[in-house]
Amino acid sequence: MTATDEWLKVESLDLEAQGVAHNAEGKVVFIDGALPGEEVRVSVQRRKNNWEQATVVDLRRESSQRVTPRCRHFGTCGGCKMQHLHVGAQVATKQRALEDGLWHLGKVKAERVLRPIEGPAWGYRYRARLSVRHVVKKGKVLVGFHERKSSYVADMDSCEVLPAHLSALLVPLRELIASMEQRDRLPQIEVAVGDAVTALVLRHLEPLSAGDLQRLRDFAAEHGIQWWLQPKGPETVRRLDDVGPELAYTLPEFGITMPFKPTDFTQVNHQINQVLVGQALRLLDAQAEERVIDWFCGLGNFTLPIATRARQVLGIEGSEALVARSRENAVVNGLSGKTEFVARNLFEITPQELAGYGRADKWLVDPPREGAFALAKALAELAADPSFAAGYRAPGRIVYVSCNPATLARDAGLLVHQAGYRCVAAGAVNMFPHTAHVESMAVFERS
Repeated sequence: MTATDEWLKVESLDLEAQGVAHNAEGKVVFIDGALPGEEVRVSVQRRKNNWEQATVVDLRRESSQRVTPRCRHFGTCGGCKMQHLHVGAQVATKQRALEDGLWHLGKVKAERVLRPIEGPAWGYRYRARLSVRHVVKKGKVLVGFHERKSSYVADMDSCEVLPAHLSALLVPLRELIASMEQRDRLPQIEVAVGDAVTALVLRHLEPLSAGDLQRLRDFAAEHGIQWWLQPKGPETVRRLDDVGPELAYTLPEFGITMPFKPTDFTQVNHQINQVLVGQALRLLDAQAEERVIDWFCGLGNFTLPIATRARQVLGIEGSEALVARSRENAVVNGLSGKTEFVARNLFEITPQELAGYGRADKWLVDPPREGAFALAKALAELAADPSFAAGYRAPGRIVYVSCNPATLARDAGLLVHQAGYRCVAAGAVNMFPHTAHVESMAVFERS
């Protein structure tokens, strides 16, 4: 580490929530903890030919958007990167990242900027993966997120982005693990909160003794949680005791209840998810006579609400297990007659296979971080050469929900410049306040 005497003016914020400046040599400097408009001196941790990475050591001019971080572990814990930036400015930064990505990577400009979707800034994280480490030298067990830029577990006893009842469990969990015979073989606790159930999935590398199982049961009874055990991969997850209510979340606007397992993919922020689904369906505007395809449908988070509006919905997902769960959820909600679910690897879809799923009036696309490149490419190839499938007609509208602005921009470029669509609207979704994660939504219509 090398401290510098030069004062740097911070020009912008990058997607990792680092301030961006240039030093006297013209080299880019990425500065952890710095905000746009600030003048700082830094300590350089890493040097490359074209850039340096640094942290703030002195601040001469402070941004008006700088706030005092609420969490006392901020800066050490790697769970949050932006607590020092006003939450409204965080949203504006993410909106700008979305618009810049669409233009610079996809050469696409949305005709209308959607108002950002926002929700609670604290206590929102209903899904989390907590690391567990018995640190013999310290004589204690740590339970929490990793330290920033480190494989070590942060020594934290509270967390402001977890719901209050989960934050309050961090110290009791440390004490519980410390009391267990297998404390050196318990690397992880995954958290999933439903509307009525808090589930904790304990990863254990060796079979648990009868004594340890009883300790888990006593803890569950005292703290009102539900234990699940994971001896190997996610497919091995089972409830410790098959009693009590089912883990589920609801979408009240559509009268939908979604049972799920704690290792299933669900959105981290339940409040934002409810608003996101409602907004997506209003933008999709599915009519009673229309057929819709929901690509990367998961548990049916969008499929089932769409089925309350459209004539028929086809949900397509890569995981056989999630497809099975989607079918079960359709039955639970009385929508099995209006839905169909198919398992298919959507990262390898061809134009002919795309056409084989039949004509749909509208699409909902909600891919993982890798995006939906193969799907957009197949649609573009069908537009360029209709001989792939005589009579196929592309959807009139596509609502694309993204968790990665770079892959959204790439796919948007294909849809706009090759598949014949206009990007009529786009906006940010602050699914993960205080982190650099950018969720967004874009709407495309056939020209």
